[in-house]
Amino acid sequence: MKKKRILIIDDEASFTRLLNLNLGCTGKYAVRAENNPPEGLEAVREFHPDLILLDVMMPQMDGGALAARLQSDSRFRQIPIVFLTAAVRKDEVRDRNGLIGGFPYLAKPVDLKQLLVCIEKALAQQPRG
Repeated sequence: MKKKRILIIDDEASFTRLLNLNLGCTGKYAVRAENNPPEGLEAVREFHPDLILLDVMMPQMDGGALAARLQSDSRFRQIPIVFLTAAVRKDEVRDRNGLIGGFPYLAKPVDLKQLLVCIEKALAQQPRG
């Protein structure tokens, strides 16, 4: 089975290292992490991810602006995005049905089991093509 490619874009290096390690240990994913939004945008072009885990609040470019740029490009529009944010509480995620701007999102600190379920759900909904 081919590993799904997951790109993490988050300005917290310790967080991306931890996610990279945990996702990599599942054996199901090839993971790349970027801590700088412009480099993350370039990584989308190079890495061709099947899914992007995207922080909401980052310097230089917030996650919403980066997602909008990806959505405006037909080459990247179909890549599922899951937002990760410390700006909301876990109960707020539940109250909003886990969606913000039509994208799924998880509150930090992220529970690994919950993240894996969210990833698999997003990948299952990804258009084939």
